[in-house]
Amino acid sequence: MLIKKNYELQVNGRKHEIEASWLGESLLYVLRERLGLWGTKNACEQGECGSCSVLMDGRLACSCLELAAGAVGVDIVTVEGLGAPGEMTDIQQSFIDQGAVQCGFCTPGFIVAVHDLLESNPSPSSQEIREALAGNLCRCTGYGRVEAAVTKVAQQRQR
Repeated sequence: MLIKKNYELQVNGRKHEIEASWLGESLLYVLRERLGLWGTKNACEQGECGSCSVLMDGRLACSCLELAAGAVGVDIVTVEGLGAPGEMTDIQQSFIDQGAVQCGFCTPGFIVAVHDLLESNPSPSSQEIREALAGNLCRCTGYGRVEAAVTKVAQQRQR
């Protein structure tokens, strides 16, 4: 027998009532299927690829590994909540400028991870960038352009 409950999640600064949810639903599933936040991608469902990255109370997390019902009382930020509505963040613009966006599937996870990195380390070295993004997989870019995008936005923020 599946137990279903109602609960509330705080996502991108807004409260969302989640109704009749099976308590085993992942945060990834709830974000995409119940809240329509399509930026968080479903790829490996094992926490290996970074495509489902979100911030939970300011901590980078794989939403595929988190139970949605366990995130009650947690401030969740998806790629859609990183900037002003309808505007790109400087990180997103840098990805475009540096050609770090290819097919785009992994891009939201990278953007969230880069946001997390630059919040804690505004001037990362090449090695620190690589370490911070090691949990994100991409089949298209070869990572060089991603690193260039991070370096460029870090430099622009230092001005």
